[in-house]
Amino acid sequence: MMALLEVCVETIADAKLAVAHGADRIELCAQLSEDGLTPTADMLTEISSIDAPCMVMIRPRAGDFVYDAAALKQMHAEITAAKLAGAAGLVFGALNVDNELDIAALKELLAAAEGLPVTLHRAFDALEDPFAALETAIELGFSRILSAGGAASAWVGREQLAAMVKQAGDRLTILPGVGVRAEHASALLRETGASELHASCRQSGLPADQVRVDFQAVQALRAAIDR
Repeated sequence: MMALLEVCVETIADAKLAVAHGADRIELCAQLSEDGLTPTADMLTEISSIDAPCMVMIRPRAGDFVYDAAALKQMHAEITAAKLAGAAGLVFGALNVDNELDIAALKELLAAAEGLPVTLHRAFDALEDPFAALETAIELGFSRILSAGGAASAWVGREQLAAMVKQAGDRLTILPGVGVRAEHASALLRETGASELHASCRQSGLPADQVRVDFQAVQALRAAIDR
């Protein structure tokens, strides 16, 4: 079975470009230079124009993943807006001050997201015990965990990712992401046992605050996955 390719983008135009050149699913964000924030209301209104399932990032601000009541209220509103706009799924996470999953906050957010699959984003890689947290994520009802295996890139973290895939089995999908490139995509899938990959396929040479899709990188990654 062919592996699925998810590409994260910060514009509708880039979403369409990524799909046209091989992306199976989109993660729609704003400000990828800040590792992704909630898309604007204007962006959400155009989700239906993307010819692929669109996961929507729910992250109200840059920085850590410890959210107070006001931030959680904002995230609730953003979840509602994304659902109404036709999101295929959501992407979020929350930690407490002890750098553990904030179970109470996540239960509230997952309840608001009911009916849509939810990916636990890379806040997961900040946790000290990823294998215990994986079980917690399953119990909470997450569909997927985006992770680099606690490393700087998915390729470097491939041994931990393989262990996570094995532990999760068919209960939850492990989505390797960060630094995923064509030159190691096939080996990454083979060595981890993953069935999906996540990449940004960024253009090089742009200012740090501008993130645009390199369609040739998407094509190359698609070809590598299909081999």
